[in-house]
Amino acid sequence: MSKKTNPDIVEKLESQLDGDAVDVGTAEDVDNLMRKYDKESQTRIWEGTPAIVVRAIMVCFSLYCIYSTLFSVAALEKRMTAFLALVVIMGYLTYPASKHHVRHNYIPWYDFILMALGAGSFLYYCFSYDSLVRVLTSAARISTLQIVIGIVGILCLIELCRRCVGIPILCVAGALIAYTFITLSSNGTVAVALKRMLYTLFYTTSGIMATPVQVCAKYIVVFIIFGAFLERTGIAAFFISLANSLVGGFSGGPAKVAVISSALCGMVSGSSVGNTVTTGSVTIPMMKKTGYKGEFAGAVEAAASTGGQIMPPIMGAAAFLMAEYMNVTYGEVALRAILPAVLYFAGIFIAVHLEAKKLGLKGIDRSELPRILPLMKKSYLLLPLIVLVALVTTNTRTMQFSASIAIICSVVVSLFDKDNRITLGKIFEALEAGGKSTITVAVACSMAGIISGCITATGLASKLISAVVSASEAVKFIDPTFVALFLTMICCIILGMGVPTTANYCIMASTCAPILITIGVPKMAAHFFVFYFGIVADITPPVALAAYAGSAIAKSNPMKTGINATKLAIGAFIVPYIFCMNPAMLLIDVTVWNMIQIIVTSFVGMFGVAAALEGYLLTEMHWITRIMCAAGGLLMMIPGSATDFIGIGLLVVVLLIEKFGSKKLNAVV
Repeated sequence: MSKKTNPDIVEKLESQLDGDAVDVGTAEDVDNLMRKYDKESQTRIWEGTPAIVVRAIMVCFSLYCIYSTLFSVAALEKRMTAFLALVVIMGYLTYPASKHHVRHNYIPWYDFILMALGAGSFLYYCFSYDSLVRVLTSAARISTLQIVIGIVGILCLIELCRRCVGIPILCVAGALIAYTFITLSSNGTVAVALKRMLYTLFYTTSGIMATPVQVCAKYIVVFIIFGAFLERTGIAAFFISLANSLVGGFSGGPAKVAVISSALCGMVSGSSVGNTVTTGSVTIPMMKKTGYKGEFAGAVEAAASTGGQIMPPIMGAAAFLMAEYMNVTYGEVALRAILPAVLYFAGIFIAVHLEAKKLGLKGIDRSELPRILPLMKKSYLLLPLIVLVALVTTNTRTMQFSASIAIICSVVVSLFDKDNRITLGKIFEALEAGGKSTITVAVACSMAGIISGCITATGLASKLISAVVSASEAVKFIDPTFVALFLTMICCIILGMGVPTTANYCIMASTCAPILITIGVPKMAAHFFVFYFGIVADITPPVALAAYAGSAIAKSNPMKTGINATKLAIGAFIVPYIFCMNPAMLLIDVTVWNMIQIIVTSFVGMFGVAAALEGYLLTEMHWITRIMCAAGGLLMMIPGSATDFIGIGLLVVVLLIEKFGSKKLNAVV
């Protein structure tokens, strides 16, 4: 979804607020803050004829991608290089070298040169493929011209990555390129090392054109375009109204609305930041009006929007990619994702409920809330999602073909809603938005290809695994697997900074998941682990883009909002460790009774952890009871009867102290 504040939703918000003054940020405030922190938001401003030309290029790109993924029979290298050439052209037309170049209809002369050189490098490969495939049978046969073309193409792509994705992933890619060159040089001359490196990174499908870009061009683009069409059906407003109808009237209702609506919107948006801006423009002002502090309101929206990316059945389109990477059915991925995702949102929901009770907050007056039965008349908006999931689950069509049918379905269902009918103009808008959103994802995926190519060329994977194992064993009295998971978590959070959901998962699946699988973590658990921690980078300081977006709307301190969001999203930091240490949490190899036991105890455990972090249960909790409550909750979340009994015992003791002895405990301690 777009990172711009939706004007239709804002208009509905103003009517809901009944004219009461609420100190919240405007759409301009959000845009200004995101331009400061988010590379993807620093875009050129086109007007008039230049705007028409740029829009036409993006529309044509989207149409080409749909045609290519559905019908093209050209060689893989031809399709990938043509795809990357178009991405480079759109990228330099969209993203300036710095925020100082964000002016109306302005692009410096050197950007045209970079655009021509970058796109030309990939187009050279595309149009010369038939001859190159016969000549370039090994690195030794690369000519000087081809070396120059490879270097230029990679450098132009790296510069585009700096502009639209950011520095963190570039630091990793740059370090690995330098390491690869040094390693290869130690086994031969500098010239030979350069040829071998460029051959791997530019002229084979083991580098830039590796699996991440292939998946991007084949699947991700179509799902991004589908999301753009779905957004124009008004489904976001429907989700918010539905959440208001269900929980808006309860204590602290607006925060609960934020949790539910963001879970629903986020699973199809593919962007934590976009989801925060879209739903947050409604929910954050309502939370502040109810009585929540700005830092808490922004954090609730950011944490819930980020969690939308792990919410089945869509998971920001990552569910379909996970099925492809793990070579399992889509239905299996969606099934395994249910319990961890619901636990994540349960933790946030419980926290906002306890915060409301602690502050004595009320809900929205029932007379101001939409009624559920009239709202159900618009449930047909869910049909595109249902069609997509049904087609993919039953293997009736390929994933990309299913997404294309869902796009058509989105247009059809919109015809029944005169307020959000998709016209020819909106079709072009959706195609343009899809093309523009693809740029960042494709560039990030190309960097993931460079990273995986360097690891392959140097044999670094085995060295990394050995280093992780050694570091794990060096820490005494701690399970080596736990240490390995912790190190991988840090790596995922760093690599995931500012990267969209689908590209984020591609990067993690290519770089981090294989390490965990090698040390004995089940494949399914390993992929879920790296996916979760790549996603939470959006709310983990210092680069917490979703939290920054929430803070801009809430007019709160960005860093405090990020810290609050991290605390609310505690489930995402606990559950992955549990299902890696015990895959039963993913409902793998469990009986019906085990499954029921795990579900019940996990929810009770999450309640205990959330209450401990919030510091409130029936009354304000003492630090001793908070520790007991957290320990009991964690023990109950770990599958196993022994831990469940100890955990429930601790929680019962805490509950009794809160009920009868909290004043005595405070007096004694």
